[in-house]
Amino acid sequence: MTELQTFFDGGCPLCSREIAYYRKIDRDHRIQWIDITQEADALAKAGLDLPSAMRRLHVRDSEGRVLSGVEAFIAIWQRLPRWHLLAKLVTGLRLTRPLEWGYRHFAERRFQRRCAEGACALD
Repeated sequence: MTELQTFFDGGCPLCSREIAYYRKIDRDHRIQWIDITQEADALAKAGLDLPSAMRRLHVRDSEGRVLSGVEAFIAIWQRLPRWHLLAKLVTGLRLTRPLEWGYRHFAERRFQRRCAEGACALD
């Protein structure tokens, strides 16, 4: 198993661009990138459902812990060249909580927009 599984919305242009960049610099393949629009069965294996996964970025570490939001980004950054410095800065300066507040609001707006486009199968 890779060090981290990342569950992202591959139908979201912004998300896809960001993940494409992370994939490019993940030369050691420490992260498994899972597009939830293509691999919904992987969500169930991780104990996630589509509405939750569509709302926020989620990762599952090698110990089976599931993290979301800013904590998920920090877990990703810790495994990427140079980005591990940002992870240290965010955690060292205790910026996780304010960044989570901003991410929560951004993610909810993104989720509402994606659902309005018909991307959310919330049955």
